[in-house]
Amino acid sequence: MTNSRLTPGGTALLDRTRALLPTRADWSCARGRDLTAGLMVALVALPLALGFGISSGLGARAGLVTAVIAGVVAATFGGSRVQVSGPTGAMTVVLVPIAARFGADGVLVVGLLAGLFLIGLALARVGRFIHYVPVPVVEGFTLGIAAIILLQQVPAALGVEADAGTTLGVALDALASWLQHPTTAPVAATLVAVAAILLVARVRPGLPGPLVVVVLLTVANRALDLGLAPIGKIPAGLPVPHFPSAAWDQLNSLVLPAIAVATLAALESLLSATVADAMSVGDRHDPDRELVGQGLANLVVPLFGGIPATAAIARTAVNVRAGAGSRLAAVTHALVLLVIVLVAAPLVSEIPLAALAAVLIATAIQMVRVSSVSALLRSTRGDAAVLILTAVATIAFDLVTAILAGLVLAGFIAIRQTAQAARLTEVPLEDGAGSDHHEERQLLDQHIVAYRIDGPMFFAAAHDFLLQLVEVGDVRVVVLRLSRVTTLDATGATVLADVIDRLEARGITVLLSGVKPEHDNVLHRLGTYDRLADGRHAFATTPEAIEHARLHAARTGCPAPT
Repeated sequence: MTNSRLTPGGTALLDRTRALLPTRADWSCARGRDLTAGLMVALVALPLALGFGISSGLGARAGLVTAVIAGVVAATFGGSRVQVSGPTGAMTVVLVPIAARFGADGVLVVGLLAGLFLIGLALARVGRFIHYVPVPVVEGFTLGIAAIILLQQVPAALGVEADAGTTLGVALDALASWLQHPTTAPVAATLVAVAAILLVARVRPGLPGPLVVVVLLTVANRALDLGLAPIGKIPAGLPVPHFPSAAWDQLNSLVLPAIAVATLAALESLLSATVADAMSVGDRHDPDRELVGQGLANLVVPLFGGIPATAAIARTAVNVRAGAGSRLAAVTHALVLLVIVLVAAPLVSEIPLAALAAVLIATAIQMVRVSSVSALLRSTRGDAAVLILTAVATIAFDLVTAILAGLVLAGFIAIRQTAQAARLTEVPLEDGAGSDHHEERQLLDQHIVAYRIDGPMFFAAAHDFLLQLVEVGDVRVVVLRLSRVTTLDATGATVLADVIDRLEARGITVLLSGVKPEHDNVLHRLGTYDRLADGRHAFATTPEAIEHARLHAARTGCPAPT
């Protein structure tokens, strides 16, 4: 069967789908160094996977399962050669309220729906739009995520049980409980571990500091009987695949959370891929294919009891710095974690919760780029406002609300700045008519003036333009020079028509000159030309308009002085 029976649209969709699938060339650049890079990433990813699994509410095993399966699927089908996927802190922030409201099956259904949404976004070619997200929005929600991750670790760091509720509320309740019955061992262990992780990252960045600290603290807890609560039993091996069925009766309520998860997965994955491109020489990712990889990963992971996954910027950066050059590194990282799940689950179960809290607190601290945040806060008031609003909304509401709020504010500021660039200027007509100063004086005596509109004439700037122009007085003919108008929308054309109406009603003839071809259709369709006293009052050049203005002034009783 050939494609000849397909419609042109069907053929295009089929071609587009084929372009999003893996090819043999994806593995042609695999080298031995990818194996060592994958091992290094696995050592970094192990404590993070455990910590994020516990923080999500589905347990440490869910975090490991996610890292293994998403690591393989996303690496195989994704659009970046060096991207590493798995559970992340940002995703955990979104999953906590979903798990609290809908339970574990609700999280799994949300992951399935999010996977479908991501594949739909890829087919719609949405991936390229990530470049339009302003930097203050990205830094703002990163700052908010870091704050939430840190607050989520307060109960484990204090060694108290966490109750359900908002992130800030749970942290405050845990602090209140600890103050009633303070225990120093978990707090001291967490603080020492955080300091050690940050010190190792600064002095020996190539060393897997989190894993070293976790191992040492686990050994100390067993040998010295520090009294730190362990993770608890983790079943060995991958769970049997099953289809989550308990939450499907709440499907309508799960759609919006799934959209939030898909949005975050797309945003974080594409930002991570962009960072990887900047770190890799000559490497460029395919954004739409990356969305396919993340979508397929989130379709498979829930079947094994894992949580929604996304690309991880920190693990991807470790992968690149370790010399990874192909997808083999990310797959190796996943296989190493699988071996740990299969043969070392009892040992992993002994890791203290305080150790994982320290890993996540250190991760939250390292997420915040102080120099970048400081520079944005000092740059402009608009950038500072967008960053602060996005960060606060992330903590107070959720990530999707925060991103939308940041985009709306950033868009409003950009529109305002663009509107301020529009200018309405009364200009001399010498350059247009080729006249000298004496002839210019004649034009003024004939009550002929010209206004030049520079920049965009759209909804944000059009009304200011109207207020300026309708106030002209002692004029018989107004020439509106439109050759420098960069943007003209329906509002701008409508306001221009209103200006013409008002001026013509006062006996002032309006002439247009220099209308660009791309603006001509807008003016025609919205009836702007119909408001002119004569259909011939639109001219290609300013000299033609001025010549007609002279004739008109002469006919209306304003002859040029002798």
